[in-house]
Amino acid sequence: MAKPVNIRYIPPSERDGGLLNKLMALWEASVRATHHFLREADIENLKPYVTEGLADIRHLYVAADADTPTAFIGIQDKKIEMLFVSPQHLRKGIGKRLVDMAVRNHGAIFVDVNEQNPEARAFYEKLGFVEFGRTETDGQGNPFPIIEMRRKDFPIQTRDLTIKQN
Repeated sequence: MAKPVNIRYIPPSERDGGLLNKLMALWEASVRATHHFLREADIENLKPYVTEGLADIRHLYVAADADTPTAFIGIQDKKIEMLFVSPQHLRKGIGKRLVDMAVRNHGAIFVDVNEQNPEARAFYEKLGFVEFGRTETDGQGNPFPIIEMRRKDFPIQTRDLTIKQN
């Protein structure tokens, strides 16, 4: 069984430079351990977007061991926008706990994963997500295809249409 982890909601008013620096260091270490398709220039180019995302995301939760962040998740509009776990805490259940919390507490039913990161896709599939779309580029227009996923036990719903699984 996974060791208990302290998970705390971080309101925007508490997202100061010190915390953002710690989370950016965690993000970079996690990306270097899991996103092998990214070049050094790609990582550097993504940093401003990640910093902005951390500051602005509606729901940000940080898992910590003492005062050291070990993982974080950002949720907005029923979508997991970011989930990163420090390399030394990978495969210890923290990511699953954060996703379970996002689904349970915020109705998160969507997530995007990089196509070149099959481990992330397998992780979300194990947690009940299925592919429903694909884009050729990421949100910044980079040539990194994105797999759009949703919880398989939830219908796809738009303003004009609801599709339910039989």
